Amino acid sequence: MTILTKARQHPKLGLILLAFIAFVALGLPDGLLGVGWPSIRAGFSVPLDAIGMFLIAATTGYMTSSFLSGFMVSRVGVGRVLAASCFLTGLTLIGYTLVSQWWMMVLLGVFAGLGAGAIDAGLNTYVASHFGEGLMQWLHASWGVGITLGPIIMTFGLTALNTWHFGYRIVGGFQIALAIAFVATLSMWDQNNTSSDHKTEKRLTDYKTPVGETLRQPQVWLSVMLFFLYVGAEASLGTWTYTLLTESRGVSLTLAGFFAGSYWFTFTIGRITAGLFASRVGVNKLVLGGLAGALLGVGLLIWNPSIISNVLAVALIGLSIAPIFPAMMSGTRTRVGNNLAANTIGMQIAATGFGTAIIPGTMGVLARQTSLETIPIYLLIVYVALLGCYLLAMRWTPKTQFTTAPVSSGDVI
Repeated sequence: MTILTKARQHPKLGLILLAFIAFVALGLPDGLLGVGWPSIRAGFSVPLDAIGMFLIAATTGYMTSSFLSGFMVSRVGVGRVLAASCFLTGLTLIGYTLVSQWWMMVLLGVFAGLGAGAIDAGLNTYVASHFGEGLMQWLHASWGVGITLGPIIMTFGLTALNTWHFGYRIVGGFQIALAIAFVATLSMWDQNNTSSDHKTEKRLTDYKTPVGETLRQPQVWLSVMLFFLYVGAEASLGTWTYTLLTESRGVSLTLAGFFAGSYWFTFTIGRITAGLFASRVGVNKLVLGGLAGALLGVGLLIWNPSIISNVLAVALIGLSIAPIFPAMMSGTRTRVGNNLAANTIGMQIAATGFGTAIIPGTMGVLARQTSLETIPIYLLIVYVALLGCYLLAMRWTPKTQFTTAPVSSGDVI
């Protein structure tokens, strides 16, 4: 009650704090799946690549609610959307541990995606419209905190309690508690919504370019491909690191959980650090430098000279790729032009959903047909393709200085 009282006395500070906590909660389930998957698939007696079905189901829900979030917020208010979405997500996560058939968990994945998509899009739009790009960077870092804690929670449940249910029940309960917090602060969300600056939001809607015209521009599709490849690669390593290390390289469950957690930990540190100097370094150097580090890390993961080299490789990749997503999002208008930027940003966010489902899913199919050791090789191919697409996009970009103008963006991820 003390926290809520302080929040009411300082509405903006209280809402920022709640937004950060919500993004921590948004990242937690993503961190659970990679570590929990070997036990989940064993419990449901499904093959290695069945994760693709689950990811597609969750992504379908995510993209649907993200697309409809603007309509929902305008009708019922951002506070109510966030409260309902957190409650839905919490019930769904707990529901995973109660069902007896795999198809039931896949079906629940759609509802988990619906809740997560509305939280992600709603908070990103709200923070971008009311607080600007600086706080948006920290919001994305909060997601990294959640996805770093997720593997730790799941590892504890597996090693201490011998069950994957613990992780989903704890995170589900946290989501429901957060929903209650949103209900308790509904009046503050509505009050802040009527009195804040909408400068960023207006700038994004200044250009009324028809979607059809946007779809005809090749540089737009190239920009969309950047996000499909990036988020697919980011999600793939988070999803498959634990399985690769435990089932192919003989690493202990506890140590493998630490390795998986190190990926998201260094990812979070990298994003926090990049936010401090992004405006001085520029978008171009952030992206190319990040890709260079990622390629080195993947090369080390393929080489695999020792067990400790795995944690170094995974940590290096996480640290390197951290600034790439927000940097590419900030550079959208530079790649495609101001008149196409708003439509392109929406397409890019949609592409992240496809990338999250398709690239890790196809990795699972290939790993089942060949070997888990194909995962880092596949990852190398994806990062090389991302580098090639980015270099091609730079050739189409007018020779002007990259900017970091605020944009309303979402991160899956």
